[in-house]
Amino acid sequence: MFLFSDSVNKTLSRAFCLSAAAVCLSLSSNAWALFADDDARKAILDLRKTLATTQLDLQNQIEKLKADNAELRGKVENLEKQGEDITSSQKTYYQDLDNRLGNFEPRTETIEGVTGTVQPGEKKAYDEALNYFQAGSLKKADDSFSAFVNRYPKSPYLPLALFWTGNSKYANKDYTGAIAQLQSLIKRFPNHPRIPAAMITLANAQLESGNKTAAKKTANDIISKYPDTDAAKNAQQFIAATK
Repeated sequence: MFLFSDSVNKTLSRAFCLSAAAVCLSLSSNAWALFADDDARKAILDLRKTLATTQLDLQNQIEKLKADNAELRGKVENLEKQGEDITSSQKTYYQDLDNRLGNFEPRTETIEGVTGTVQPGEKKAYDEALNYFQAGSLKKADDSFSAFVNRYPKSPYLPLALFWTGNSKYANKDYTGAIAQLQSLIKRFPNHPRIPAAMITLANAQLESGNKTAAKKTANDIISKYPDTDAAKNAQQFIAATK
């Protein structure tokens, strides 16, 4: 049997102990690492769960804010609509009030460039006469406009009343009366915007009454005084047709 010496035995004993200690230390380190990995994994999972919960809460808050914003926008739009309705109602109310007051007291108005005092009931009388003309009731229109001219000689509606009276009389084949009314309009209100159209009717009335020379002169006056108007074009056609 082979025997080691005491020194060798001691050396082997130390080596064995060191090896055993190394193995124990290695096992201990691996166990700790495994334990540490489990904690880290659990911490990560917990963190993910917390983040997911927080993200869901934030998303819910965002959706609520969107809903609240939409509700507020709807309320604002509704208030704006109510404001517009109130403004429109007030405007209608004051216009109606103004019209009602106009039936009881004089007021100043500008009608197609002519400024004057409109008496109570004056506009109603003018509108009624114009409605007769537009409806084709030419005799009633003539009578109503003639009555208006006599009743309101200083009205800012007077040039229009003379214009429509002349047209009503022409339509009723009262050419002499039409000429008188239209010449009165042209003389009293030479700068009124209805003058070119009035002169066309005048030229036709003069022609129908047998005064061809006067009719052509009126047509030529239209062309020279109002060259760039529809009335001038009509006057040129009138002259061409009366040759």
